[in-house]
Amino acid sequence: MLFFQFRFIVFFLVVLAVHWALRGQTARKVWLLAASHFFYACLFLAGPDSATHDQFPPLAFAEAVQQGRPLPTGWWFPLVLWGSTLMDWIVGLGLGRARSTAGRRAWLLISLCANLGVLAFFKYANFGLASVHAALTWLGLPSSPTVLAIFLPYGISFYTFQSMSYSIDVYRGRLAPVRSLLDLACFISFFPQLVAGPIVRATAFLPQLEKSRRWSDVDVRGCLTLFFMGFVKKVCVSENVAPLVDTYFAQPGNYNAQAAWIAVLFWAVQIYCDFSGYSDMAIACARLLGYELTRNFAFPYFASSPAEFWRRWHISLSTWLRDYLYIPLGGSHGSNRRTYRNLMLTMLLGGLWHGAAWHFVAWGGVHGLALCVQRATSSLAIFRAPRWSHFLRIAGPVLTFYFVCCTWILFRAPLATSGTIFQSFVLFQSPGKKGFDNACLWFVAALAALHFLASREIFATWWRRIPAWLYAALLGAGLGVALPFIPPRYASFIYFQF
Repeated sequence: MLFFQFRFIVFFLVVLAVHWALRGQTARKVWLLAASHFFYACLFLAGPDSATHDQFPPLAFAEAVQQGRPLPTGWWFPLVLWGSTLMDWIVGLGLGRARSTAGRRAWLLISLCANLGVLAFFKYANFGLASVHAALTWLGLPSSPTVLAIFLPYGISFYTFQSMSYSIDVYRGRLAPVRSLLDLACFISFFPQLVAGPIVRATAFLPQLEKSRRWSDVDVRGCLTLFFMGFVKKVCVSENVAPLVDTYFAQPGNYNAQAAWIAVLFWAVQIYCDFSGYSDMAIACARLLGYELTRNFAFPYFASSPAEFWRRWHISLSTWLRDYLYIPLGGSHGSNRRTYRNLMLTMLLGGLWHGAAWHFVAWGGVHGLALCVQRATSSLAIFRAPRWSHFLRIAGPVLTFYFVCCTWILFRAPLATSGTIFQSFVLFQSPGKKGFDNACLWFVAALAALHFLASREIFATWWRRIPAWLYAALLGAGLGVALPFIPPRYASFIYFQF
């Protein structure tokens, strides 16, 4: 049940209507919890996994049990989610009762080991086995490849981080232990951001569950506009550039340097529009229900440095890594060597969080190295000179975007093929002769212009001042224009894999 599918619209309208029809806050939370777990169950009963969808039509779970057939792949996903919720609820209560520092540390250790252990098993077990096999083979030692039949639960990287943030904040004294299992379960399983973020902090979301919501406080026009913009990003832009990106990255050696530039730029467009589109729709759905989620993007491609890029890109993850990993490691306190170590460890682990493959680690490492270089050079006198500062204001965004595009190659392509793409994109050496239509570059330029105008808030307020009937007509017209660009078959959100 993807956000841009008609089935989700029907599901959400039912959830929205019942939610606001209920008067009591407890009844609303029970309804949201039930709806969230139904939404999560739909991901494996009839979700983005096309093989699962073909083998098991919607709601085939009971029929499979009755006929003795194998259950749908991942039927146990909700059990993992409930297990994480129950464990951290018990840990929170234990932290509240503990009277000694050693006791509190023991409870926190239980949460960290359980959450990270489950995440490591499902996401990194096969990666670790494959890496050990490759290392032994390289050393000339006998080894046979081993692959475990593990299917990664949807959204486990996101809700694991959310659940851990609750235990860590209770341990730090920033949050009182939650007595209500219902509240904690609603926080961890809230369906708009359950499977692909934004990563919400317990300190930000749990207090919202305590307050009664009123429909009159909802900015309906703003929510509809945000959802529509997210829909356009994902369906009309990301889905339509994806085939070209897939074609190029499947066989980069067959294409020339111009094709490499087009493909890498399209990939930068695809991953931004896909993920920010999901975030926009998630935030809009949450606001319609009366809840506020964390902003996740702030025009990151206009950042003037790698550090600023990470303040603008996937904000909920970058701030989580800062507060729960970088700062506990020591942050920028201490010697420069320790600071550089902390930066590298944070970015390497951030890269590994994105995927169980060495090219994700390399991607994180390159970003970590860039942050270290920026920090080392920022104190030099030459970079504080007025002329250099003026140059950086102009050239900084261009150089940063080029650097980010280079790193997106590592993010998208395995290390075995990324060298070929770098050869074309960076060195302009064409390994092949195939190319793409030059009109693709004009498409990217048009998107960049619209993105720039949006960053200057050109489109931010005018639609709020027009009459309601005119707004509805324009929104309907916009949807009509978008419909022809909807592809016949949808792909799941890129960040579902994380």
